[in-house]
Amino acid sequence: MMSLQKERLYIYDTTLRDGQQTQGVQFSTDEKIEIADLLGDLGVDYIEGGWPGANPTDTTFFETYRTNANLVAFGMTKRSGRSAENDDVLASVLNAGTKRFV
Repeated sequence: MMSLQKERLYIYDTTLRDGQQTQGVQFSTDEKIEIADLLGDLGVDYIEGGWPGANPTDTTFFETYRTNANLVAFGMTKRSGRSAENDDVLASVLNAGTKRFV
């Protein structure tokens, strides 16, 4: 008889960032908060909240949403021609208040 080993499956959701890339989709801050709460209620392990510093909605979302400990900030490494210390977009990601970054 074959023995099945149980492994933990982690769910990483990108609806709040990648889902918003769909033509005609533009979440408000309140909608992002509602969706994040629902994903958390479903037991989603990691919720990618968007790109802090890239637009006002994502910036406000990261400034106000603090109830999900598994919120992930999306961003990039420093921009060409700027030092990390002088890159406001990188600073926004690092200061998003999340424990994880992508």
